[in-house]
Amino acid sequence: MKNNDEIGLTQKQVAQDFDDVATNYQREINNALAVTGMEHSFFVDVKRDHILRLATAHFAELTELDVLDLGCGVGVYHPELKGHFRELHGLDISEQSIRIASAKHPWVCYETYDGIQLPYKSGQFSIVFAVCVMHHVPPEQWELVLTELYRVMKPNGLLLIFEHNPYNPVTQYIVKNCDIDKDAVLLTPRKLKMLAMRAGFEHVRTRTIISVPPSNSLLKLIDLAFGNLPFGAQYYLTGVKDPV
Repeated sequence: MKNNDEIGLTQKQVAQDFDDVATNYQREINNALAVTGMEHSFFVDVKRDHILRLATAHFAELTELDVLDLGCGVGVYHPELKGHFRELHGLDISEQSIRIASAKHPWVCYETYDGIQLPYKSGQFSIVFAVCVMHHVPPEQWELVLTELYRVMKPNGLLLIFEHNPYNPVTQYIVKNCDIDKDAVLLTPRKLKMLAMRAGFEHVRTRTIISVPPSNSLLKLIDLAFGNLPFGAQYYLTGVKDPV
């Protein structure tokens, strides 16, 4: 993991890095997570549950919505999202990742892009979520990414961003020892919140998750209760596009 001053990363380099690991993505992540005693699928399930919970709290009917997964990679979040939304779109800068995702999940609308301008019309999506994507974006482009997300969202659209919590020492250790994250620049909740508000989002909030492993109903409730504390391994940001 590097700091802002050490990064000379470009989106083209990020795309190449993820092309190189696309075939073995799950194995690479599981190797990095070995210290936790849990596999990547556990963390995917946790965050997918949060996506559906937060979406259901914001919208009365999910099956009428068009949804974008920004930085979707090989589509690990998509199997259990099938049928929940009207359309699910996946976008990534890694062409190899999108080829793999398209073969596995033909019901998802996949595209690649250059990492700059999103290839969608303004006001297209009701929900945009991005899971552990921002720390791979060159820092000088963070604000542009949030501005583009605001553009493609409908009024009253819901933004969901999940990121590693840089205040958690276990997270720091995992990121430092994960080759996929070798150029990662972690954003603090405060920094991400500021960027989202600057892009125009309202009702912007952050909460930490995985303060305890939410492996059953009781632990899920405890983890939710700890959301205002800085201990969680990761955190999420929610924001709403102003309903004009």
